[in-house]
Amino acid sequence: MKKILLSSALCASLAFGAADVLPVEKRTFEQSKFIPDISLVMDASVVSRSVSDDEVVGLEVPGVAHGLLGSHDHGDTSHAVYNADNGFNLNYAELVLSSSVDPFFTMDGVFHFSENGVEIEELFFTSTALGNGLRAKGGKFNSNFGYLNEQHHHAWSFNDMPLVYETFLGMHGINETGAQLQWTAPTDTYFMVGAEVLQGENEQMFGNQSIHLDDLNAANPHLESADAPSLFVAYAKTSFDIGETTILGGLSYAKGSSRLDHTEDEEGAHAFSGDSTLYGADLVVKHFFDSYSSLTWQSELLSRKMEGTQYAINPTTLASTAVDLTKEQSGLYTQLVYAYDKNWKVGARYDTIYQNDIEKSAGTPAFAPENLDKYSAMLEYSTSEFARFRLQYDRNNALYNADDERQQVDTIMLQANISIGAHGAHSF
Repeated sequence: MKKILLSSALCASLAFGAADVLPVEKRTFEQSKFIPDISLVMDASVVSRSVSDDEVVGLEVPGVAHGLLGSHDHGDTSHAVYNADNGFNLNYAELVLSSSVDPFFTMDGVFHFSENGVEIEELFFTSTALGNGLRAKGGKFNSNFGYLNEQHHHAWSFNDMPLVYETFLGMHGINETGAQLQWTAPTDTYFMVGAEVLQGENEQMFGNQSIHLDDLNAANPHLESADAPSLFVAYAKTSFDIGETTILGGLSYAKGSSRLDHTEDEEGAHAFSGDSTLYGADLVVKHFFDSYSSLTWQSELLSRKMEGTQYAINPTTLASTAVDLTKEQSGLYTQLVYAYDKNWKVGARYDTIYQNDIEKSAGTPAFAPENLDKYSAMLEYSTSEFARFRLQYDRNNALYNADDERQQVDTIMLQANISIGAHGAHSF
């Protein structure tokens, strides 16, 4: 009879909830233990530029990138950078889910919602159960190339991405599907090396999809796709302390195929097929005056080489002309941010692309000015770790119009970044 009563109690617990029948130590399942950490980040801004939205769309960094500011249409989809329009901008809502899977894995998902749609920014699993200082990751994630690339937009010290990052890699940086393996040395001083094998679909520099030039004109070639995965990344990073100062430095390398399709551009339609290599060096020095007050100097240098064939499209006949093309371009940013206390920060940043060498085997020499620079200053106030308001001023001297005339673009932005829920700590 005793066994029957116990079974009845168990049945009652399933029907009406274990919390009403069984004591805490005998519960076998609690939903709260299986709910992941959830956070939501909202980013909005008010923008005032010295040029109109219609004008800014047509500006470019000659020989390096175009479409850096404003909204753009690519086929059937619309693409907008952050702070795209004069006036009010709802840049995105970022939903983050994170949890342990079991003793061997954790999983993280980052989903971006915008007025243009929803995308999976990151979705990956991580394992530290391999032992011997090894860590593995698989899925879609931000590469550990350099310093800034791994960080999400709301963790940046400025409202916009540095010029050299955005022109070389686009506003998403190296954000790919693939696998990562890292090893941290068992030493007193932090030293880590890592390697990544990625699909290779970066919008500005890499890419492996075929390009159907023959759809434009029967006389055009069909550019075959590259074998995927087509992007390899490697890096080494180290960090150490000197008194109240922490120093973090790293070297990075990325090499992959390039299939860049710009055949739908209104001006200068073209396609590129070749190979690209990217080198990076980063240095961060952070001095702590106390628990809340600090001074941080952050710098990165990127240098790339792109070699292959460019196919220029005639806008009238849609016929392509092939030329051998080599680009060697380098740039850097350096910034200084002073945190007065836990509420106030002030900072300045200098961006430059100082090398812009372009060689073509035939045709008109490329217009490739150097000393392309940009200056930024910001003042930030945080009511707490969950809410930040940042006023930023930019003077961009790197943009040119269709007549190859340099345009000075001045921008004032007021950004609001608000988050709710449990969000993991950001890396140093």
